[in-house]
Amino acid sequence: MSAVEKAACIGGGVIGAAWAARFSANGIDVVVVDPDPEAPRKVDEVMRLARRAQSKLTLAPLGRQGSVRVTTDLAEALAGAQFIQEAAPERIELKRRLFADIEALVPQDVVIASSTSGYKPSDLQEGMRNPERLLVGHPFNPVYLLPLVEIVPSPATALAVTATAKSFYASLGMHPLVVRKEIDAFIADRLMEALWREALWLVHDDIATAAEIDDAIRYGCGLRWAQMGTFQVFNIAGGEAGMRHFMAQFGPALKWPWTKLMDTPEMTDELVEKIAVQCEEQAAGLSIRELERIRDDNLIAIMQSLRQNRWGAGRTLSEYEASLLARTHASAPDAGSHDLSRPLRLYEDQVRPEWTDYNNHMNESRYLETFTNATDAMMHFVGADDSYIAAGRSYFTGETHIIHKDEVQALEPIYVTTQVLGADDKRMHLFHRLYNGRNDTLLATGEHMLLHVDLKARRVTPAAPEVEARLRAVAEAHAALPRPAEAGRHVGAPRA
Repeated sequence: MSAVEKAACIGGGVIGAAWAARFSANGIDVVVVDPDPEAPRKVDEVMRLARRAQSKLTLAPLGRQGSVRVTTDLAEALAGAQFIQEAAPERIELKRRLFADIEALVPQDVVIASSTSGYKPSDLQEGMRNPERLLVGHPFNPVYLLPLVEIVPSPATALAVTATAKSFYASLGMHPLVVRKEIDAFIADRLMEALWREALWLVHDDIATAAEIDDAIRYGCGLRWAQMGTFQVFNIAGGEAGMRHFMAQFGPALKWPWTKLMDTPEMTDELVEKIAVQCEEQAAGLSIRELERIRDDNLIAIMQSLRQNRWGAGRTLSEYEASLLARTHASAPDAGSHDLSRPLRLYEDQVRPEWTDYNNHMNESRYLETFTNATDAMMHFVGADDSYIAAGRSYFTGETHIIHKDEVQALEPIYVTTQVLGADDKRMHLFHRLYNGRNDTLLATGEHMLLHVDLKARRVTPAAPEVEARLRAVAEAHAALPRPAEAGRHVGAPRA
């Protein structure tokens, strides 16, 4: 988890509010400062979009959500802030004034990151007393979902500041890309700008509409770009000879005089209106908020798909999910930190709104998911953790039996206790109890038999001696506990 507990966002627009959502999802308390009287409403709308998206992005428990507050008082926003993310309008004099004001209010060791999409950090540092503390942390919309953040230091930026920012952003589930040399518009925006210039000319010259240009991207190259970049795509396009063959075949075409990359059409009122009307027609009556929700759902689906192969943004998501799970698991199987004379309490969460059915009750698939997370926590407790699985060993569920006891609604806190009913070198027999964290009502029980498996051989094998020993120690301690009345029941058996 990030060592940062409180952050300040300077600006509550689309980017600033989304930064606040990203911070909050990682347990960081955030104060957003913005003079706009509509800022609280706008931030709240972005937060609702973000909460919906973040809860769908990963099945790992997000844990405590940091608070988000909006103010018009800069000093109030900066009080106690350990990281500052500036997302004010793209006016360099405004940003310079803000940085001067910020420096007067926060300690010298607090990093200041600008979300600017174009200004070089050396330009932003002009007039600062401590320019070494500032760099660019350029995100991509929606910030609460897309993992890329371009970190751009200037020659004056301290190496420690760059390292701190990189570590901090990575802890938020992002992919920090440090730009080697500061340059206007950095890397990604320069690439997007080249495509944008050509797209503007195609609309200007009536060669294609906005929708047709978007179709050319989303049905073609855009699908490739979601998981491989330009160079890797073209390397594959070269066949067995790779990039060398591709460049020999298509490289000469780069000198043909058809590109307009060095020029843009004049942004007349007529061209702007033409593009705007075409974009509205393409939206087919959907509001911006509706388009944002569709965009988020599509991005989630793409990243979850990439996650299966740990590729591109999917790899970042997988690593972030592992860090989220690590927060909820016992970090080490230390018997001294847990009372083994009682069932272990290793997992807790909150019922997310999308987990509920039309009655606003958690649906049955989520009960199983919750018990799965509790089983994962138990595995970590006995040492069958991420490194153990990476080494090719794990536990697979052989049998499961769930009994539903009571209902629970959205946003209620929940926790699970785990009793080990039995263990040997190849088996782990668990009994989970799911409780409402608000009133300790028993919601469900889950009995699970797991088998230890060699992931490469795909067969049942003995667990590592240290894992077996830890598991047996818990099982022996739990042998003194009363056996649950629900244990060993079959479906439809009379209730005790």
